[in-house]
Amino acid sequence: MSTPLPTICFLTGTLNAFAGAERMTAVIANALAERGYRVFVLSLWDRTSVFPLHESVQHHALFEQRPSFKRAYVSTVLGIRHFVREHGIDVLIEVDTMLTLFTLPATSGMRVRRIAWEHCHFDEDLGRRARRIARWLAGRYCRQVVVLTKRDRQRWMEALRPRGRIICIPNPLPFPLPATPAPRKNKTVLAMGRLVAAKGFDVLLHAWQQVAREAPDWNLVIRGEGDERHALTALVRQLGLEDSVSLPGICRDTRQAYEQASVFCLSSRYEGFALVLIEAMAFGLPVVSTNCETGPRELLRSGENALVVPVGDANALAQGLIQAMRGGKLPTAIGTHGRQVASAYALDMIIANWDTLLAGESLPAGGNLDSTHHQSDS
Repeated sequence: MSTPLPTICFLTGTLNAFAGAERMTAVIANALAERGYRVFVLSLWDRTSVFPLHESVQHHALFEQRPSFKRAYVSTVLGIRHFVREHGIDVLIEVDTMLTLFTLPATSGMRVRRIAWEHCHFDEDLGRRARRIARWLAGRYCRQVVVLTKRDRQRWMEALRPRGRIICIPNPLPFPLPATPAPRKNKTVLAMGRLVAAKGFDVLLHAWQQVAREAPDWNLVIRGEGDERHALTALVRQLGLEDSVSLPGICRDTRQAYEQASVFCLSSRYEGFALVLIEAMAFGLPVVSTNCETGPRELLRSGENALVVPVGDANALAQGLIQAMRGGKLPTAIGTHGRQVASAYALDMIIANWDTLLAGESLPAGGNLDSTHHQSDS
């Protein structure tokens, strides 16, 4: 007689935001629902989701709008506890280790299994010192902590020594591997991500000032939205790049954006994983990326599946872009190797790891992916 599948709840801040963690919550929740799991998503605020959800995924929210969690701390804790009890949740997946500050008291005395899902790298607290405390609590009291890279797992183990509870499961490619690579006919460099300081788009614009002088017929498209839009728009004007740079906002059809590009650039100061790299690789785009923690540094080998440059170095980024834009054998080979790397992150392979984890079976600390072929030398 087979063991019944556990009832799963993803606890998140909101699904009404175009961001990586929110997108992956929807992708993994949908895939588990497709496999027959009973799946809930509990947002702390806002019942709206900008990402499509499987018809059987039930999405709820504790508050209509984002409250002050200092004032609403007790009601948030009690709301989570009531929800878990009312819906018979067996596994509570916290889509941010900060949520441990709520779930630890909320589930006290209950038999629910808690899994923390970390989307940023260990050495970045995103400006909140409480995150360091939350990570310590997650490492000590959650059944497992899921991180996105082996490099980050190593940092967790070194810093917290959490007795082997740290599991590496990378983010999956959220769409099937394209049958053919992008045609790369347009003279377009694509960058994609939230318009925030962490993404280094200011460095990219300074690099592009040099690129535009050598390749005036090329365009840079930065897709995304965020708090830095006004500053970046002003910088475009300041650098005289209005004719070759566009910031068209959020991309609702990412596949079309990759298909219309010829080079992909990641200029980040840090990343938890950088799913956009895997997506760009899936389309065979030559990638120019900073060598930042943790995803790019683990995923990329310069000269093989990307051109890798130091973080914050506009001159090096410009030279990397020019090299990729010139075409020839190297960018083509980089694109081909990139598609091979991307194929290892197929959704069904990653979901198999989640399946194993949720079933309570042992999962290798590094997950089931053999990613040694794209470890960075640096």
